[in-house]
Amino acid sequence: MNIDLSVRSDASPWLSPDRYWPALTEATAAQDTPIAALHLGALRHNTGDLLSRAAGSPIRVATKSIRVRGVIEAILAVPGFDGLLAYTLAEALWLAETMTDIVVGYPTAEAGAIRTLGRSPELASRVTLMVDSLDQLDVIDAVLPPGRRERIRLCLELDSGWKPPLIGRLGVRRSPLHTVRDARSLAEGIAARAGFRLVGMMGYEAQIAGIGDMPVGKPLEARFIRWMQGRSIAELSARRAAAVTAVREIAELEFVNGGGTGSLESTHDDTSVTDIAAGSGFFGGHLFDTFSAFRPAPAAAFALSVVRKPSAATATLLGGGWIASGPTGSDRTPRLVWPEGLAFVPREMAGEVQTPITGAAAARLRAGDRVWLRHTKSGELSEHVNEFAVVDDGLVVDLLPTYRGEGKAFL
Repeated sequence: MNIDLSVRSDASPWLSPDRYWPALTEATAAQDTPIAALHLGALRHNTGDLLSRAAGSPIRVATKSIRVRGVIEAILAVPGFDGLLAYTLAEALWLAETMTDIVVGYPTAEAGAIRTLGRSPELASRVTLMVDSLDQLDVIDAVLPPGRRERIRLCLELDSGWKPPLIGRLGVRRSPLHTVRDARSLAEGIAARAGFRLVGMMGYEAQIAGIGDMPVGKPLEARFIRWMQGRSIAELSARRAAAVTAVREIAELEFVNGGGTGSLESTHDDTSVTDIAAGSGFFGGHLFDTFSAFRPAPAAAFALSVVRKPSAATATLLGGGWIASGPTGSDRTPRLVWPEGLAFVPREMAGEVQTPITGAAAARLRAGDRVWLRHTKSGELSEHVNEFAVVDDGLVVDLLPTYRGEGKAFL
């Protein structure tokens, strides 16, 4: 079936964990574990919430945070979502078989994929490559020189980190293009090169969009984060607007992309931005539990089975070590959500093939029982399973293959 995400509901069953998680257990009882479930009502809620927070700004769907083609297609069918932000060129070419307006969010050195792109007028019209250096143009030209390929669409990435005095750099290390002069210089370099066309700009403010302002048990850190984000928003808005103006003097930009799930409101307020990227907010990984301005529903989760009882007070799950990328720490482990009152064993944590758990609820677990967990991030869960069981009204209404389930592993 084709899932419809335009339907809205006032019901929020995830706010009652004692009903929500047992209902998922019952609905998926016919499927073996490990199983990933996608609650359709929660996904619809998150889809509508993202639109509301974007306040009319088009949302470009970040595919790395989903990695389920059926879900991506369903999102694009909802008015307000327009275009994709892919994470590799090979992925973009695969999606471009049926979708259009795909920006690759990271520079590429995939020679085979560059060759495929350059030899296809259709693909070259649908896919835009990310650049932040003329060296990356050299890579493309070395695969197929201008006279032997289609004109390649390019997007210039502006560094959106903040560099306050004394504190040092805040934000992820992506593009070297930080100043207005940096951006204009690269735009001029692209304009002087045959076989390329600069059509877009992008900047990802990770220090705003990807850091929650309510870290658990860290009130002083929370105050610093709020202060930092407010200052960073003001600095970036002014610098990005000036950079966009400077680049528009060189090239006719079709789009300026910014933001992420955690910064929809502030990125919308920046009038230099024409569309906002978002992806993690659809599935609602537990990373976003530390944001005060919004709270996605736990649309995606996975269940593991209890397979042994090392003692009366502990239970052991088969699998579980689905650790999120980023700085290693407890916030990168899956979160045990049902039954409530469970905890990892500190010296073992979530393991590759077994995960011992303790806590008050562990004593009540028996072999064959199911435990529900949420991944820190959203799309990374899709790399561990072949499909999602889509649950609606207490029933599995569809089984949607992940990229992995379709035989694709792009990163």
